[in-house]
Amino acid sequence: MRKYMLVALMILATAGFAAAQLGSATVDELGAHLNYGRGCAGCHAPHSGAYGNGAAKTADPTSGDTILWGQDVGSLYGKTILTGGGGYYELLPSSMTATTPDVSGLITCLSCHDGNWAEGAMMKNHVYETLPSTYGTYNTVPTLLGNDNTTLGNYLNDHPVGLNAAVACTGAPWNWDCTEVNGKITMNGTLSGQFFKNYGFFVSPAAYNNTATVQCTTCHNQHVMNEVSVNSSNWGVACRITTTTPCSSCADRTTRRMPTPTQTRRHNSAASAMVAFPMK
Repeated sequence: MRKYMLVALMILATAGFAAAQLGSATVDELGAHLNYGRGCAGCHAPHSGAYGNGAAKTADPTSGDTILWGQDVGSLYGKTILTGGGGYYELLPSSMTATTPDVSGLITCLSCHDGNWAEGAMMKNHVYETLPSTYGTYNTVPTLLGNDNTTLGNYLNDHPVGLNAAVACTGAPWNWDCTEVNGKITMNGTLSGQFFKNYGFFVSPAAYNNTATVQCTTCHNQHVMNEVSVNSSNWGVACRITTTTPCSSCADRTTRRMPTPTQTRRHNSAASAMVAFPMK
């Protein structure tokens, strides 16, 4: 009886394994966040937070209490950054236990991708992916904010981000006819609906005080890769996927048309279609 039961369990296990393979990804899901083969443990520590990863540069008694975060964030607590030319002020959380979206959507990202306050993380400050031959001919492409070979501590040339980087749907001259309710954006207008039909809507604004805000994770999904096809039947209708950016470049914000066709583009750990929303 036990022998039959063992065989049955083996069959079930094999069937379950086979089923798990159906529809499995044919590409590296984590992209650059595979972290040279470390995978999840590159960011999350199963035990002891940043101490468990040997990354505790600052004393933090709550290290790892939230999302098992395994990188040091203590040096970022309460710091301020100015992005978007200086028009967007962000006071970073004072604890990982804060309930604002800039915890999981911003400060965690900066614990690796900031080269000013959080210098010394595992980032090497040059792009991980292989670039086309025409790229990176004059300098290496930096990956650290606040340390990009301009001026140390300069965030002015970075996209607006934080609790004050609010997103707007309507209003001249943008005429982007989406709808925002309690911080959630719906692509239900004539133009935005067509964009959604052609490209999907991969960005994820974070709701704060019933307003949609831009965090790092609005455009970048650290756990997945996205792929969008732009072909002869839909190019120029809304925005195109360029070969130089993981975002869609919106040239004419009134008609949302582009002049030339483009190609299928896969983006590691980033949204493949970014809408140029007006910022409040």
